[in-house]
This record gives sequence, structure tokens and C-alpha cells, in this order.
Amino acid sequence: MFTTALAATKSPIDLFAAIQELKEEMNAVILAHYYQEPDIQDIADYIGDSLGLSRQAASTDADVIVFAGVHFMAETAKILNPDKLVLLPDLAAGCSLADSCPPEAFAAFKAAHPDHLVISYINCTAEIKAMSDIICTSSNAVGIVSQIPENQPVIFAPDRNLGQYVIQQTGRDLLLWQGSCIVHETFSERKIVQLKAEHPEAEVIAHPECENAVLRHANYIGSTTALLKYCQQSHAQAFIVATEPGIIHQMQKQQPGKIFIPAPPVNSCACNECPYMRLNTLEKLYRAMKNRSPQINLAESTRLAALKPIQKMLEMSSK
Repeated sequence: MFTTALAATKSPIDLFAAIQELKEEMNAVILAHYYQEPDIQDIADYIGDSLGLSRQAASTDADVIVFAGVHFMAETAKILNPDKLVLLPDLAAGCSLADSCPPEAFAAFKAAHPDHLVISYINCTAEIKAMSDIICTSSNAVGIVSQIPENQPVIFAPDRNLGQYVIQQTGRDLLLWQGSCIVHETFSERKIVQLKAEHPEAEVIAHPECENAVLRHANYIGSTTALLKYCQQSHAQAFIVATEPGIIHQMQKQQPGKIFIPAPPVNSCACNECPYMRLNTLEKLYRAMKNRSPQINLAESTRLAALKPIQKMLEMSSK
């Protein structure tokens, strides 16, 4: 009922103004992922990928962090800022990739390979981070694995597609946990080939979480931030974008003269949109700030264990 009433009495312009007022009153910072809806991206203080958001969360002097993303991202902000209030507009905004790596099953997997170093993609729960030696993102995974001595066995979790990409780029023999992202596994190779035929001038750009069948058609592979920068630098005037289409809002804002075509899913659905990212709305963000809830809280033992591999990532990423 409250949602309906709010939607009926508040226009988007009112919400923008109300959020701005609350932000100043609370000394809050709004961090948003590129996959959030355009209105949230437009009101955010910082928009980025997982690595950029982690760095912002680590360096902010705000008292309140409003995280417009999914649960593991807000958890990461809390791990880095135990004394700050961290808000997530919708606690149900989870992650299919994080869900594909249950802590108990991963603990058994790790115990079966005690000589392995554990490098985990940041798209995982705090419990998985706590069992890891180093965290990585799609921006720095190749660089971090490249810094590990070649004689050191490595478990790479939870994304098998990103892990396979890292293997191809580094030549390393990684032991992969078989997790995946429902969005990045939904793109249709056949439809991308068809789009390329219809738009021969377009370049295909893809996130490394995509399956190899899609990546082999890509002119460029990179994190969301890397894809955004590539579109700015490329002389191409059209791009087929194989990642969550929320990033296209920023691409269009930065390069309004260029054409961005979302890569289609296998089925005739909106499966290329992350259902978890889209749970956050401007109305929910406003209510979270107004009510100072939902809050992200972690057991201190888990937070401290998860902090070490994140700090290791930030240290190795600066090299």
C-alpha cells in the first residue's frame, strides 16, 4: 500500500529532490552499478563495476552508504566499512552467480584441495570471501592470476566462464568451481551471428562471464567499465553489447552519436536483464534512506575473514 501511495503522490522529479535532500541530511553517498535502472544511475554519486565500487566504498568519508546494486556488493561495502550504515534498497536483490556457490559445498571442495590457493570472483557471498585467499573482479582477474607463482595450484570460483577466460589469457591451469550467471549464459550465439550479418559495421563487445561460444565472436572482451571505455575509443559507430543492457544507458550518454544494440537472449524474453538488479527502484531507494532500512549487517568474524582477501585484491590491483 505504501508503495502505491508513494508512486501516486511522488513524481520522479519529486523523488530526485527528496533523495538529494536526504543525502545531504544523512551525509550519504549513493553507489550504483552500471546494471541499475537509468533513474538510479542518474542520481548516483558514483557509477561503476565491482572493482570501482569496491574502491569507492573503501575510500568514502560518508556516514551512510546507499548501495544500488545486489546483496554481495552491499556486503562488500559493509566489510570495508564496519562502522558505517550500509543500506540496500531491496534485500531480495541477490545474485544467481553467488547463489551457485553454497558455502557448505564450497568448504568441502576447498578441503578436498588443501594445497590450492583460492581466488574468488567478487560476485560471491561474504561466507565465500571469508574462505578465499584473494578476491578478484572481471577487471583484474587476469592481472591477479598472473601475479601468482606458476607452481602454486589455484582454485578459481565461482564463475566457470570467467575462469575459462582467465585460463585462455594466462595459460594457467585453474581448478574451476562450476558456477555461472543466468544473464551472461542466456545470450544466443545464433542470434548474435544473425545480428552481425544485419549490422556488418557493428563490433561485438562482451563481458568475460559470457560463454566461450559468444566470446569467440567478440571484437573486444572486458569488464563493464572496460566495455564503456572501449566504446569511447573505438572508431566503430555501432556495437552489439553482450552484457546486461543497463550499461547501454551510460554508453548512450557518453556517445550519443553511436548505436548500441543489446545482444539477444536465446528465448524471446527479457532474460538478458538481471532480475535481481532490477528489483531496486528509485522509490525503494528513497524509502531505504527515509527509513534507514534495510541495513546490511555481518558477523564480525565473517567480516574480518572476508576483509583480508579484499584488501589483498586492492593491494595487487594497484601494482
